[in-house]
Amino acid sequence: MKLNKALLTGIALTILGGTAAQADNVMRWAGAKDIYSLDPYSYGDSYTIAFLNHVYEGLVRYDENLEIEPALATEWEIVSPSLWRFKLREGVTFHDGAEFTADDVLASLARVSHETSPLRGNLPAYKSATKIDDHTIEIELSGPYPLLLNDLTNIHIFDDSWMKANNSELPTDVSAQVEGFATFNANGTGPFKLESRVPDSSTVLLKNAEWWDEPRHNLDRIEFTPITSAPTRVAALLSGEIDLVDEAPVQDLGRLSASPGIQVLERANLRTIMAGFNRKEKLADGRDNPFNDLRVRQAFELALDKDLIQKRVMRGKSRNAGTIIAPEIPGYDAALDQFPAADPAQAQKLLKEAGHEGLPFVLTCTTDAYVNEEEMCNAMVSMLTRAGFKPTLDIGPQAVQTPKRSGGQADVYLVGWANEPMLDSYSILVQMVESKSGTAGVFNWGGWSYPQVDALIRQASTEMDRDKRLALQTEALKAVKDELILVPLHQQPMAWAMSDKVEDVAQLADNKVRHWLTRMK
Repeated sequence: MKLNKALLTGIALTILGGTAAQADNVMRWAGAKDIYSLDPYSYGDSYTIAFLNHVYEGLVRYDENLEIEPALATEWEIVSPSLWRFKLREGVTFHDGAEFTADDVLASLARVSHETSPLRGNLPAYKSATKIDDHTIEIELSGPYPLLLNDLTNIHIFDDSWMKANNSELPTDVSAQVEGFATFNANGTGPFKLESRVPDSSTVLLKNAEWWDEPRHNLDRIEFTPITSAPTRVAALLSGEIDLVDEAPVQDLGRLSASPGIQVLERANLRTIMAGFNRKEKLADGRDNPFNDLRVRQAFELALDKDLIQKRVMRGKSRNAGTIIAPEIPGYDAALDQFPAADPAQAQKLLKEAGHEGLPFVLTCTTDAYVNEEEMCNAMVSMLTRAGFKPTLDIGPQAVQTPKRSGGQADVYLVGWANEPMLDSYSILVQMVESKSGTAGVFNWGGWSYPQVDALIRQASTEMDRDKRLALQTEALKAVKDELILVPLHQQPMAWAMSDKVEDVAQLADNKVRHWLTRMK
């Protein structure tokens, strides 16, 4: 027998509401989806990994300016271009009371880099690790690699003894439906420890009174409830059943802001939404590919009125983009962040010059990936039609559309990239721009290839001087813009809504909740 999901959600909220009075400061937090697992190595989902940062920690972390700072490692040095030494923090204990030592780091690195680990790609240059003493380790890389610290921000450290005692030395895998003790249990060093979890219903965390860091938060308890329905999340906030929603619908922000006792925080986030083109010799229907002609891609960009999309579709909440990374991402150059005004007449002229007047193609979009994507894609179809294209909209859920995009079956498609967890422009360049080969170009769904751009990206991958590296990456970003490999649209909006019981939260551009920085009144 299947129970109504809304009813179950209501029951969960009632239960959570009933427990709130039993603790001093309780954060009742509602998300648009549940986390996939309590095992941070089980799936490359940024929301899940961000949630588990409350329980687990890495050797380093991002501060409130998204700069790297010490966490379980206090200092580090580059011994040679391919060898890094880390000094580990002393006096740290796991939630079960076990001491944190080098053995835990080595076991965690072995687990996340195992051939069955879904997150092994998050440590692309990792080769091995060696224990020097109980609080010193060395990490050997496959060669010079400047972004190891960025990668380590989301490599959570497990207790070696806990893993061995619970037969959890190998990673689990959500996609392959491989579960284990770590799927449903947790033991980290972080600011909160797990009290209970009921998948798709609630996950409860308690304050870790033994946390090594000086807490800024004043929370005793976090009660997380996934509520997939946007109207239900809003109703729960307005009724006082929850305290914070980390994905408030753009169309409801005016009503929420005007509601007594409700605060709204909003900004553009790091995720840039872009149009990508099929660049193979033939389209899926067998036609010669017109999008290999730069004039067609230029006509596509000129057809789009980004200002109108920003005003009407995004309710003025997005940030128009002229380059494929947000301003907060290293490698950004304001000079590249410019874009032409919409010019349907010039677009038609370019199409005619290219011999593609009335060009028919399919625009592939999803219903559940990006903010107001369905409305945006409909607006794009209208704009492209006025500029002389003949677009057909193919829209559906990610599960249906992603195989079309990744398999080269889409003529033109929307895609978003936030450069997480690396928070560096090398992320999008190596994953989306570089020609597909080995671990490079995994998300180069269009199949384009620019050898001169590949050379810049590869040179940056081993350049240890940060300024020189970023200069190479900026040069590659300029080539992306000049060739319109991808057409950036905007950084999508993010909005959190909360009750006036919340005194302070840290809303950073990466859109990750950090309740170790939250205070309740």
